[in-house]
Amino acid sequence: MVKKRELMKGSVASLLLCLIAYQPMYGYQIIKEMERRSQGYFKFKEGTLYPALHRLEKAGLLLSKWQTLPSGQQRKYYYITAKGS
Repeated sequence: MVKKRELMKGSVASLLLCLIAYQPMYGYQIIKEMERRSQGYFKFKEGTLYPALHRLEKAGLLLSKWQTLPSGQQRKYYYITAKGS
């Protein structure tokens, strides 16, 4: 379990940037897509995901935009920047 935790720590930013470079995504979508692509190996929790997204956005590697769905629900989508790609 320690190895998995250490791998997660060192890989979160890279994994997020690679995933979001493929297409803009919102938080829950990122969690599910990461789990799917890793066949369940990487299971981000919100407490890991959102601080990492915030750090990447603060560093200028990502930007976020709120989008309103036809249902009226809002989702915050994350996009890769030129600096992050």
